[in-house]
Amino acid sequence: QGERKGTNKYYPPDFDPAKHGSLNKYHHSHPLRERARKLSQGILVIRFEMPFNIWCDGCKNHIGMGVRYNAEKKKVGTYYTTPIYRFRMKCHLCVNYIEMQTDPAGCDYVIVSGARRKEERWDMEDNQQVLPTEREEKEKLETDAMFRLEHGVADRATLQRAVPTLATLQEAQSAWKDDFALNSRLRQRFREEKKTLREEEEEAAALQARAGLSIPLLREEEGDRRLAALLKYHSPDSYEEKQRMKRTEISSRSWFPSAAGDRSGEVARKLGLGGRALRGREGPPPPANPAGFGIIRRRS
Repeated sequence: QGERKGTNKYYPPDFDPAKHGSLNKYHHSHPLRERARKLSQGILVIRFEMPFNIWCDGCKNHIGMGVRYNAEKKKVGTYYTTPIYRFRMKCHLCVNYIEMQTDPAGCDYVIVSGARRKEERWDMEDNQQVLPTEREEKEKLETDAMFRLEHGVADRATLQRAVPTLATLQEAQSAWKDDFALNSRLRQRFREEKKTLREEEEEAAALQARAGLSIPLLREEEGDRRLAALLKYHSPDSYEEKQRMKRTEISSRSWFPSAAGDRSGEVARKLGLGGRALRGREGPPPPANPAGFGIIRRRS
């Protein structure tokens, strides 16, 4: 019988349906229990959900949209035949009370006291959105022919200004119609990028293995290429300088080297002395020569 416990009710022996009518009247209680404790004042306690973001005036804290409160609901007026209700609730962060009421004319809620709305609204006309036609304007369009003509001229002018934008939007939408072609291009681009990345990784791994590096290498940038193009590496002695030194050595060498001095002359040439060591025995030395002393002049 567990499935019937929620529906079974206990009727005491002295309960008379003709006299009491219901168990609530028998117990002298309201069906809404604690929610109806102020019903004599026209107040009903309901579960109210915050319709938008607000700032509490008491604790200056932010209360987000969707936060729920036990609010006292009371009818304070009517808009034509639509009732206007006011809700009073206590902030869950302080002792401040917040009051707000419905606004049937604007289809919104209005803060009466205790809080300040966080402005996140915008003007539809400033954003060039389609505005709903007001009732007065609709009646005037149906009855006033001149107003209808002026309204039509203004609408056509607005349409002419919006034609370029509409054409651009239609062109952008048409580019996304063929899903298969877009998917094929995207997959092809992905394969090309993946191949390029694989080649770069292989090149970096080969460079690390050749140079014995254990640090990861960054991708080459355009700035690195420009900097490398500005640098120029060359040997200290150019080809022309080496040729000039060689000719100077040959010109300063003795024409008739002795057989016994061949080895010493070769050693002297290696030391940069030219034929000075051999000519010292035969006669006066030749004029001073920078190449004879082993001094090599290099271009700056």
